[in-house]
Amino acid sequence: MDFTFEFVQLFLTAIFLVMPLLLFLSLWVIILGQVVGYIEGWNKFDSLYWAFITALTVGYGDIRPLKKRSKAISVIVGLTGIMLTGIVVAITVHAATMAFGRHVDVNTILQSR
Repeated sequence: MDFTFEFVQLFLTAIFLVMPLLLFLSLWVIILGQVVGYIEGWNKFDSLYWAFITALTVGYGDIRPLKKRSKAISVIVGLTGIMLTGIVVAITVHAATMAFGRHVDVNTILQSR
């Protein structure tokens, strides 16, 4: 259980430290999504939904841009989403690695084999 608490503490601390960047990237996704929605004639909620489905690389395909300008902006939304999720994944892996290193002696595990 100590490992879990250590991981959560490290994860939340790192998220707190990069929160301005995460908020900026999220805001960028929201703004670009609204621009695409305006170009395509979607309502604001569908634009927000599409932006995050695209940014998080889920891509259901139920809403998709048809105009060239919208498609070009979609690439930027996708690249921004990759950065956003990449940062969260990197923080998660780092927090898990740090917590693991503090609670498990890898040499002991390797010697017991």
